Amino acid sequence: MDIKRNDATLNRPEGNRVIDAPYVFMDIPVFIDQLKREKSWDKNDRNGITVFKSEKMTMVVTMLKAGAEVKRNSDYGYLTVQVIKGELSIITPDEAMSVNEGQAIAFHPNVVHSFKAVTDTTLLQTSFCRS
Repeated sequence: MDIKRNDATLNRPEGNRVIDAPYVFMDIPVFIDQLKREKSWDKNDRNGITVFKSEKMTMVVTMLKAGAEVKRNSDYGYLTVQVIKGELSIITPDEAMSVNEGQAIAFHPNVVHSFKAVTDTTLLQTSFCRS
C-alpha cells in the first residue's frame, strides 16, 4: 500500500500529515486547534481539514461559525456527521432536527439534506462510497 500525504501550503503551514496508510492516527483536538489558528477561520464562516482519505472513505474535521450553512445534495454516498462541540440543525425533506455535542447522524445515499450551525460547531464528517 502506498502512503498518501498532504503537504504544507502557504494557507496551511502545518499541513504535513499522512492521510492514508495501513493505519492513520488522528489527534482531533490538535486538528481543531490548528483550524482555529488558521487565517481561513478568521476570514470565513467555516474551516476544515481532511484527516483521512482513501478510495472508499474520507474523514474531515469541520468548524462552522454560528449561522454557517452547508447545503448538500444526494450525490454523496453514505455520510455520518458527529457533533464534537456545539449544536447543528439538520434539515431533510422529512424533518428538521437538532444534533448536539456527542450526538451523530448517519445518512444513506440519495437522502437530500443540509445543515446549519446554531452555535459555533465542530464536526467530524465521514463519507463512504456507495459500493
